[in-house]
Amino acid sequence: MGRIRRGGYVFEWWIGDHPPRHVHVSDSDGKILGRIRLDPIEPVDEWQPSRKVIEIIKELQREGRL
Repeated sequence: MGRIRRGGYVFEWWIGDHPPRHVHVSDSDGKILGRIRLDPIEPVDEWQPSRKVIEIIKELQREGRL
């Protein structure tokens, strides 16, 4: 499992988790917000992520962390 805290959010993923490749997003209090597919970046659930969450994911991808 991987976990990154950034910008008031927690991004988690599991090696070998089911496709499509995605991360689970929670707020800093541990409340689960939803899942986001990584390629292309889009919500897996009905939750609509904020622009800030999308930008953090893009930043983490540029850094090679996702």
